[in-house]
Amino acid sequence: MDKTIGNTGVRACVDLGAIEEPLLICGGAYGNLQALEAFLETAARMGIPVGRIVHTGDAVAYCGDPEATTVLLRDSGVHCIQGNVEESLFAGMPDCGCGFEPGSACDRLSDQWFAFADAHMSAAARQWMGRLPHFLTFTMAGRRVRVLHGGAREINRFYFESTPENDLVEEFGFTGADVIVAGHSGLPFTRQVGACLWHNSGALGMPANDGTPRVWFSLMQPHRGGILFRHLPLAYNHAAAKARMTEGGLPEGYVRAIVTGLWPSLSILPEAERARTGMAIAPRELTVLPLAESPVS
Repeated sequence: MDKTIGNTGVRACVDLGAIEEPLLICGGAYGNLQALEAFLETAARMGIPVGRIVHTGDAVAYCGDPEATTVLLRDSGVHCIQGNVEESLFAGMPDCGCGFEPGSACDRLSDQWFAFADAHMSAAARQWMGRLPHFLTFTMAGRRVRVLHGGAREINRFYFESTPENDLVEEFGFTGADVIVAGHSGLPFTRQVGACLWHNSGALGMPANDGTPRVWFSLMQPHRGGILFRHLPLAYNHAAAKARMTEGGLPEGYVRAIVTGLWPSLSILPEAERARTGMAIAPRELTVLPLAESPVS
């Protein structure tokens, strides 16, 4: 069942104002402390302060360091929103609320990793999760940007590159945004829809089902009167992340995925995304949203 935004009683939308400098976007840290540490080190090398980093939710999921990853995100100063996992852990729900098909492999596996996360999460970390906003907004190059987790009305709704255009149009209409920056689906993509643009950085904590152990983040910046999105891979100590998962007794399918880059189940993926299983994703820096196009009115 899809869950409507606001089950924790928080519908907050934090406005970051106008941002006219490069910022980094990541999502789905998934309890992967090694990947998050590598990402923050990379951001520092790029000269991007934590005040210009956005995390699109699900700090905790498949990997072996849920508490430490949450604390690092909290203490870093990164702008974070609430994903469905934060919502579930704060509210004491019995499952992750990911929106997996009941009885599917993803659904069965999630019972195991969520139980592990739930057992290794402090009250202080849960309270922080519950205080996170569901949305961020800002403007860049004159465009209205909305950061959300899954969908604007359903926190756990999956949107992919192959999602029917009308579904995306409805989200843009509901939010009034020109650009939606989202997470949840775990795959990096940028798609222009008329004068609007949907961007997903991919997940920081789990490979993108492309047959490599790399994970993904993205750079967003003003460029020639518009906005440039650059999808960037991150190599990190995935062997250490695997060891932590093994120590925690986490599902073997996800333990293997950390190294092989192949998901243990494809049940959430549309046919087009399933067909690209094991195909290495190339870094991309080619999507520009020019101001010449009319924004959503």
